[in-house]
Amino acid sequence: MNHRDDIIGILQQIPHRFPFLLVDRVLECIPGERITALKNVSMNEPFFPGHFPDQPVMPGVLILEALAQAGLLLGMRTANTRDEGTLVYFAGIDKARFKRQVMPGDQLRLEVQIISAKRRLWKFRGEAWVEDKLACAADLMATPARPDGVSDGGD
Repeated sequence: MNHRDDIIGILQQIPHRFPFLLVDRVLECIPGERITALKNVSMNEPFFPGHFPDQPVMPGVLILEALAQAGLLLGMRTANTRDEGTLVYFAGIDKARFKRQVMPGDQLRLEVQIISAKRRLWKFRGEAWVEDKLACAADLMATPARPDGVSDGGD
């Protein structure tokens, strides 16, 4: 299956939508291995008016969510499927570290690689970069839902 790397292709593959879609473009994807994607951070983001309004900073949990969405794209492309009824839930975060603030005007480069991809649990290592500076790193886990919508672990 050939995948578009622009926003149209992303919208066709994962269920997230504005204001919660946090991946703008895929730069590179090697199914079964790794993905590099971008998130352009704009002052127009809906969280900035309420998150340190005098010093706008992207919330760390949303940086983690952006990494998780990039991991979801990698997982879906690895499984060679589209989102047609397939749900994947966040199952865990380990070793999350925040190294620098992310502010309006920054471009997050999301680098995610597969640690392991078993049937019921996908594990990824994610790093979010602004230029050549590491902003965030974490190990992420996700679990595909069964056809009845019940996950096999996770939330």
